[in-house]
Amino acid sequence: MKLHRTYLLAGALALAGTAASAEPPSVVTSIKPVHTLVASVMQGIGTPILIVEGGGSPHTYSLRPSNARALQNADVIFWIGPSLEAFLDRPIDSLGKEARVVTLMEAHGLSHVSFREGGPFEGHAHDDHGDDDHDKGEHAKHGHDDDHKDEHKDENAGHGHDDDHKDDHKNEHKDEHAEHGDDDDHKNEHAGHDDHGGDARDAHIWLDPANAKAMTHEIAEALGEADPANAARYEANAEALEARIDDLTAELRQTLEPVHDRPFIVFHDAYQHFERRFDLNAAGSITVSPEVIPGAERVSDIRHKVEELGATCVFSEPQFTPRLVNVVTEGTAAKSGVLDPLGTGIPDGPDLYFTLLRNMAASMRACLSPTA
Repeated sequence: MKLHRTYLLAGALALAGTAASAEPPSVVTSIKPVHTLVASVMQGIGTPILIVEGGGSPHTYSLRPSNARALQNADVIFWIGPSLEAFLDRPIDSLGKEARVVTLMEAHGLSHVSFREGGPFEGHAHDDHGDDDHDKGEHAKHGHDDDHKDEHKDENAGHGHDDDHKDDHKNEHKDEHAEHGDDDDHKNEHAGHDDHGGDARDAHIWLDPANAKAMTHEIAEALGEADPANAARYEANAEALEARIDDLTAELRQTLEPVHDRPFIVFHDAYQHFERRFDLNAAGSITVSPEVIPGAERVSDIRHKVEELGATCVFSEPQFTPRLVNVVTEGTAAKSGVLDPLGTGIPDGPDLYFTLLRNMAASMRACLSPTA
């Protein structure tokens, strides 16, 4: 009997040692907002690799040799999709063909919105998010709401980010060209649409916290299937993350409520998910996509909108030159602010998502609050 117990104990210790030495999957993520959610779900198990680091932007990023190696060795790859990270489309097909690729733009339960035409917006419907269906019932637990899934898929295709990698000198030159006039407004507008890879939907899905919950559930499922030994841990981490996101949503509502009806202009049309979730009043965008420099007519339309609205705010982004924002606000009562939808200045990790959205809300409140 004693010998039998000894064999049982040895077997248990061997199994425990095998489990302890098992390597977590090699996980690669595209941009910071994806990395932060994956890092949260993987806490205590492993750390995902981030492709677009620091102040990089998926709009202008060039793949590095270290990125290529990471893709080649990956077990799981998380990205938004080709409409946002076009630079990754071909490398994933060629280098990451052995990995499980999770396109979060197609996650279950997402709420989608389509890009808006023209510079000044013709109003916006808050009803799509106003009832907070994403925060009720099973969706509050798992991030699902199939009633809203792909509701805009039948929109005309063609809003995208191309994979051209333009340097700062070229962007500066284009901004100067826009300042001095460009009659090809309609050509530029359609070019911006075509650059989105045939997808008319706004890919900045993480800016709606309810979508972040849906993404979290998708991430946990994919990791659990790739690494069954840790599936329960992934699921527990995901549930904890979703609870934190619920608390964040309530906090941001309080932050933004005093200024929710004040009109503002954004650099490019990337914030609808955030606007609709928190019932904000965006009045226009300077450009459709950062790669498409607007013509003189569009810039003039935005200037007229700023003047018509009175004192408001025009938001730039840290990755792009603020010259166009200065052109739009010059000689008006409009203030300027900065929105960073990618978290470029925030340290990587599980807390980045919360800092990113808090920073956006704080910037909006500060810029939109009436001047004493």
